[in-house]
Amino acid sequence: MPLAVYVLGLSVFALGTSEFMLSGLLPPIADDMNVSIPQAGLLISAFAIGMVVGAPLLAVATLRLPRRTTLVALISVFGLGQIAGALAPTYEILFASRVVSALACAGFWAVGAAVAIAMVPVNQRARAMAVMIGGLSVANVLGVPLGAFLGEHLGWRSAFWAVGAASAVALIGVVTRIPHIPLPEEKPELKRELTIYRDRQVWLAIVITALAAGGVFCAFSYLAPLLTDVAGLGSGWVPWILGLFGVGALIGTMIGGRVADAHLFGVLLSGITASTVFLVALALFASGQVAVVALSFLLGLSAFFTAPALNARMFNVAGAAPTLAGATTTAAFNLGNTSGPWLGGTVIDLDFGFASTAWAGAAMTALALAAVGMALRLQRGGEGGTGGSRSRSRSRLIAKSAAAGGTEADDPTPAPGAPSASAARRP
Repeated sequence: MPLAVYVLGLSVFALGTSEFMLSGLLPPIADDMNVSIPQAGLLISAFAIGMVVGAPLLAVATLRLPRRTTLVALISVFGLGQIAGALAPTYEILFASRVVSALACAGFWAVGAAVAIAMVPVNQRARAMAVMIGGLSVANVLGVPLGAFLGEHLGWRSAFWAVGAASAVALIGVVTRIPHIPLPEEKPELKRELTIYRDRQVWLAIVITALAAGGVFCAFSYLAPLLTDVAGLGSGWVPWILGLFGVGALIGTMIGGRVADAHLFGVLLSGITASTVFLVALALFASGQVAVVALSFLLGLSAFFTAPALNARMFNVAGAAPTLAGATTTAAFNLGNTSGPWLGGTVIDLDFGFASTAWAGAAMTALALAAVGMALRLQRGGEGGTGGSRSRSRSRLIAKSAAAGGTEADDPTPAPGAPSASAARRP
């Protein structure tokens, strides 16, 4: 695995810490800015919505720009957004800084994913994405608790300064370690890239990603009150159990990244099934302290075990548009991160209790599992050359781009015009 991929993972650590650290900083931000906690919570929603909107917009805007230059610009803007947040005198300026940071974060994810994919052979795509997602896992294990610690002892602004410093380190890594990746001889065309959205498999990949991520975060977003109000644990246990979720996420990412390249659909089916089972168990045994602690770890493991396969799947079905593929995956994950907590809040407002968020999450992951079954059926149905065949889809999408050069992970038959996995070479 090229060192540059690990530099991208380091960058994602800074991005992920900024995205999730506000969950532990809302009370002091609300007090300092003279707003309510729900208003402070809108800063989290603003970031997620900025990610959904920003990923495709910035992917299109930077389509013909050099990749390394684009990454340098985006991580620089992100770091400046953190500094603006640390210095923000009013809630409105802090809100604006979060939106700008989210747009830069989304663009970096989209372009960074395309760069990571371009630097490795086709049979290491999921492992490369696992390194990037691993940065997010480490952010949950170390970055978010550290942000909460800094916020408690040095004020919430210190957490923003810390992420700004991490962004500066990431910038140095991008400048010194990301190689120059030339654009294709035939310059990318937006009209051609947009043709990926004609493929049903692309839309199924979006649905699967959003539902799988949203189901887990539907429950995870309200894990703290479930631990204290339902399981009866003290508030001091909450950071440790959230960190335990992060440990499970890191382990799941490492395992999933190694397995998904060879068994993509196997990882999707087993990982999403496991998440569904764990969510149902969390709903049934929410009052049991040992069960809740164990299930928090297992949910992190199953969710992030699936994540590399979700990313690789999008690049496999949308290979003709690698930048838009990364942007679409980023947007899909953040659709889940937005809709899942919204659904969880809705069932709580309906007085079903905090444990009901696990039931709602299980419903989302069950739908994701059904969508995986549909995608697998469509792929298998195309093997014999029947209508809507996979081979036609690949001819249309993958053979158009020399950068795609890959096959479906569970399919030994190369796409038309694409080299086999064994023939793939690092650029």
